[in-house]
Amino acid sequence: MSESGALLPWLVIRQDDNGNRYRVGRYATRSEAQKVVDSLGGHGHKQLYWVERLGQGSQTATKN
Repeated sequence: MSESGALLPWLVIRQDDNGNRYRVGRYATRSEAQKVVDSLGGHGHKQLYWVERLGQGSQTATKN
């Protein structure tokens, strides 16, 4: 694992209506990443956001 991966192990991932996935950002803590997921809700789009730890699968999913 790179040094930056060790410092920012939490990812916010977005999946659009077509199933395409994008990394929204990397964060130092799970709670920081979850706040970003929570803030992305309510925009009228049917997109899925979730938090993942680098090297692991989905941790939390929130459909917006």
